[in-house]
Amino acid sequence: MVEKLYVSYNEVHKLCQASAQRILDDIKPNLMIAIGGGGYVPARILRSFIKRPGHPNIPIQAIGLSLYEQLGNDTEVEQPGTKVTRTQWLDLSSLEMANLIGKNVLIVDEVDDTRTTLEYAVKELQSDVAAAAKALGRDAEDTKFSIFVLHNKDKPKKGSLPADVIDGDRYIAAVTTGDVWINYPWEATDIDEHDRMAAKQATK
Repeated sequence: MVEKLYVSYNEVHKLCQASAQRILDDIKPNLMIAIGGGGYVPARILRSFIKRPGHPNIPIQAIGLSLYEQLGNDTEVEQPGTKVTRTQWLDLSSLEMANLIGKNVLIVDEVDDTRTTLEYAVKELQSDVAAAAKALGRDAEDTKFSIFVLHNKDKPKKGSLPADVIDGDRYIAAVTTGDVWINYPWEATDIDEHDRMAAKQATK
């Protein structure tokens, strides 16, 4: 039986709020990239907390990556797949990619499970930005990628991240959990039942 953790929108909001100051101090992001679909809501909430007075909102760009696979028609539980699939990506030839060059870029996702998706995102973005910088003659500009997730599962990881991300205060997880299945509110088909389950767990 898979242990499930129900997370409410209020909890997501508070996790973003609690992490905002560290993100401002350690990362100082100029731009966020949300990994769809789990990174969209945290990125938008986080933007409200890391906006600096007198400065414009931090732009949010989006990429789509799929790793999880359904475990059959009789269950809502999914398991990590073995291959990352791009469902949406930045256009290498457009301003989207050029705008990343020389920036502090914060990649946002909801959970660090096997780390496979995050590894893919960082490697591919680094490669594409390096290619764009070379094409534009901007090789000298340093682009730094950092990561924020709501939950990091305390388990052996299949993927890996660059040492300068992990050891350089550029990886932030709001909460570290056990290896449980996390139910986020944007995945719920019955939000009232989801909130009831989240509230029930909170009282234990």
